[in-house]
Amino acid sequence: MTGPSVPAADWWRQAVVYQVYPRSFADANGDGTGDLVGITHRIPHLVDLGVDAVWLSPFYPSALADGGYDVDDHRDVDPKIGTLAEFDAMVAALHAAGIKLIVDIVPNHSSDRHPWFRAALAAGPGSPERDRYVFRHSDDGPPTDWTASFGGPTWEPVGDGWWYLHMFAPEQPDWNWDHPDVREDHERTLRFWADRGVDGFRIDVAHYLTKDLSGPLPTQAEIEAGTVPEGTHPFNDRDDVHEVYRAWRKVFDEYDPPRMAVAEAVVPTHRRPRYASADGLGQAFTFDLLEADFDAAQFRAVVEQNLALARAAGSTSTWVLSNHDQVRHTSRYALPTGTSLPAWLLSDGTTPRADEARGLRRARAATAFLLALPGSAYLYQGEELGLPEVADLPGVVLQDPTWIRSLGTTKGRDGCRVPLPWNTDGPSFGFGPEDGRPAHLPQPPWFGRFSVQAQAGDPRSTLAFYRTALARRRELVGGEDLDPLDSPDGVVAFARPGGWVCATNFTTRAVPLPAGEVVLCSSGDPSGTGVTELAGGTTVWLRRAD
Repeated sequence: MTGPSVPAADWWRQAVVYQVYPRSFADANGDGTGDLVGITHRIPHLVDLGVDAVWLSPFYPSALADGGYDVDDHRDVDPKIGTLAEFDAMVAALHAAGIKLIVDIVPNHSSDRHPWFRAALAAGPGSPERDRYVFRHSDDGPPTDWTASFGGPTWEPVGDGWWYLHMFAPEQPDWNWDHPDVREDHERTLRFWADRGVDGFRIDVAHYLTKDLSGPLPTQAEIEAGTVPEGTHPFNDRDDVHEVYRAWRKVFDEYDPPRMAVAEAVVPTHRRPRYASADGLGQAFTFDLLEADFDAAQFRAVVEQNLALARAAGSTSTWVLSNHDQVRHTSRYALPTGTSLPAWLLSDGTTPRADEARGLRRARAATAFLLALPGSAYLYQGEELGLPEVADLPGVVLQDPTWIRSLGTTKGRDGCRVPLPWNTDGPSFGFGPEDGRPAHLPQPPWFGRFSVQAQAGDPRSTLAFYRTALARRRELVGGEDLDPLDSPDGVVAFARPGGWVCATNFTTRAVPLPAGEVVLCSSGDPSGTGVTELAGGTTVWLRRAD
């Protein structure tokens, strides 16, 4: 039984998308940093895995003040990562393998090395060049007391009584989205990459962009108290941001098939459908499973709410358990409920101790649950290997601006960005050539046992589980409906069109299996051969006779 064919324009609605963080995926030239040629060489891994698309995190020229999200030129490739010709070759190779490509667009800010920002500083106060960014005059310190996402103030002085706004690091000045040059230039960027064969776009911090800094501005305390009326916030989730996305939708629809987009919109759940609307970006990330405990009631509530919101938007949900900004879910599930992840990282992963076996078992169960849901699934590089977080990176190697801006009180995101292990041994576990430089973030000695090489021949490995799950998903997925089924306490079960069922046991005790032939099991042999009960911390898929 195989799923029905999908219209070309709708390929994204139930796609499995694999996120590549390019600097940490594969290093072909041996300089210690991943590159486009490395990605191209590893396409067979993606084919064997069975993904439908790759989401490529920023690969643009950058000083790496924020892992590449400080962009010098939105229409070029960082020389440390490759060239436009190598980008084109990668796109062609992905497409030849039947894999789509989604690229990251970073529209809230540029880097402070962007030609327009350098021109703004050189031109001085009141100049047209400065109008492209958000500058304010103040002789009495920052114009507001707002705190940036990475810590410290959101305003940076330029030495002439003026300050520029940066919602993230000082190296990331915010654009002025009221300026027509900014809007036109970003539409040019979308066309530039779409013309090169890109199939879609992931929109970074889509809830920012437009600003209104006129009139009395709220204090940081008022913002944190949530007293600002929805849609009228000075910089966050403003109603007028959707004017930008309606214009972008017209650009996307110039192509056949239309280019897709997915919003990173960290907004109240009921505000998310506007980003996912048909006249907007079309889809928005659902991070609720990523934030949930391994708990039946929480998972059930997240699914029910987000499927309803997706239907209201005419879209599909996007399901995520790990990404480049979060502690890997294998490690999250290995820790006691309620553990402070920042504190755990500061302890180098020692307090509390992680139960790695429990974490991996739950991670596989949650992944099988996620892959059974209607909508698209986003996987993060390395999760197919069951990689844990590298929690004990020393401060001297950390690159995340959060570490610097917090004065060493928050470790940040480097632990999930450590370069992948491809081989069981070698200087960089196959991330780069034998005679290459060390990986840009140090890999721990235990990485080899999680490598692709170590798992490739093991039919019970996490890699084998992912490959089996994605193959079964391709065979089974049909319509976008989900029918909840009655199940014991601590178990969530639902039926999908085409006669198959997913059941997840969130408890530690075994329960009877639902009726049907087991075709996937998250624990042990992924084929489900010989499974006679639904063990604790396990997901099964079953094909029903009816």
